[in-house]
Amino acid sequence: FPASARLRGPFGEATRGLNAWKNPILKNSFGLPSGLFRCMASSGSGDGGFSRPQSIDEAPMPLYSWPDKKRPRVCILGGGFGGLYTALRLESLVWPGNNKPQVMLVDQSDRFVFKPMLYELLSGEVDVWEIAPYFTELLKNTSVQFVKDSVKLLRPSDHLRREPGVSCTGGVVHLESGTVVEYDWLVLALGAEAKIDVVPGSAEYALPFTTLEHALKVESELKMLERRRFGKKSPPIQVAIVGLGYSGVELAATISERLKNTGTVKAINFQTTICPNAPPGNREAALKVLESQNIQLFLGYSVNCIREVYASEDSGSMVADAKVGGDDKKLVLELQAAQRGLQSQVLEADLVLWTVGSQSQILRLQPPDAPYVIPLNGRGQVETEETLQVKGHPRTFAIGDSAALRDPSGKFLPANAQVAFQQADFAGWNLWAAINDRPLLPFRFQNLGEMMTLGRNDAAITANFIEGLTLEGPVGHAARKLVYCLRMPTDEHRVKVGVSWLAKGAVDSLASLQTAVSNIIAGS
Repeated sequence: FPASARLRGPFGEATRGLNAWKNPILKNSFGLPSGLFRCMASSGSGDGGFSRPQSIDEAPMPLYSWPDKKRPRVCILGGGFGGLYTALRLESLVWPGNNKPQVMLVDQSDRFVFKPMLYELLSGEVDVWEIAPYFTELLKNTSVQFVKDSVKLLRPSDHLRREPGVSCTGGVVHLESGTVVEYDWLVLALGAEAKIDVVPGSAEYALPFTTLEHALKVESELKMLERRRFGKKSPPIQVAIVGLGYSGVELAATISERLKNTGTVKAINFQTTICPNAPPGNREAALKVLESQNIQLFLGYSVNCIREVYASEDSGSMVADAKVGGDDKKLVLELQAAQRGLQSQVLEADLVLWTVGSQSQILRLQPPDAPYVIPLNGRGQVETEETLQVKGHPRTFAIGDSAALRDPSGKFLPANAQVAFQQADFAGWNLWAAINDRPLLPFRFQNLGEMMTLGRNDAAITANFIEGLTLEGPVGHAARKLVYCLRMPTDEHRVKVGVSWLAKGAVDSLASLQTAVSNIIAGS
């Protein structure tokens, strides 16, 4: 198994490196090497020839200067579970000779986000630093270089035939800052972004919940609604959640518990069941929690549109698309029945959260002069081999939400953290193998189980290796936090988070004990 490389070279003491790393990067910082353009030129009609290379004088751009001109250069795009954990995996392996690669990690944010725990920000269980540490803090004891930037364009060249005697790199990446990064190996781990412009009004009035910025925005909106109604005899806060997959269910349970008697959660789902792909134990535990809280379920409905209305203080009537704001502004969701026997519905809400749909970021990064150079499926995901290499691109790997990989039954692997964790481990190993001219391993996903939070002291965990076992309630909650603490990126961060959570748990237990004693004294 790849983990053996942490102790010693897995294929013997002496290994042979590739000669491709011998080519130096030109010191000219305002243009690209002319040899690189020869390798990047398109083969046109497929006759094996090269089109005329571009002139570097047409669009001079700064070329990133790697510290070492001889060692392999690995560029990882995306600092989520796939990207960051691949970088840390490469750092942990034992590299023979001078083959340890230089690793650059590029992400548009300066923080790594442990996305499965974004819900705990709304419940107040965790602090931002615990689930969103800075990349510079996580990578300070490694040789990984972090660059905060966005990716503008991908120009791989590992799919092109080499001219005799020309040493070629894997390609270049254009960043939004204008910098061009030349690499030998590329890892696509950009993930997916929320697809919010689905129905009229959804982009204007609904909020997604996939990033730290989204979570902080939702927290801000909830606080504003709570402040407006504090100490007033006003209608309850109404929150509508579209989609009841894992994210929608976890949001509904978390927000409903937070609002208690001051608000109502309305959860809408196209299917007639929640979490259709979840294990039965998790789905049943979630249903019990949703039915026990102040949550209205609208199953078998789709959203037709979302619009803004204004409630007149004098008449109480609703005026559509009014420009007047204030406390009386409301959002209206028009629901269409997706199942027979159901009637259309119109719902009011103060806040709408959208958890349905996502889109790959790779499509918009394709070169305009070669829009199909990276093979994509109908969902915009990169087609890969079993080794996680992009089809037709031996020096490019794709993992996480960016990749389209199927399990042995032919189903696409789920877009969750567990898949990205495991793919990062294999991607790191296969990069080691490729750089050292060794066989690559085919990726095999091991489904260990699924977890979901259902409130501040409630969760559900179904483990695949113990059939029929589902941990619920406080036990499931504690087990989930333990697992996620162990999954934190570095040992140092695990210790910090573990100590913080233990301290918070002790404080909560003491507060609960004091409350219980006070109730006993008051009752006597």
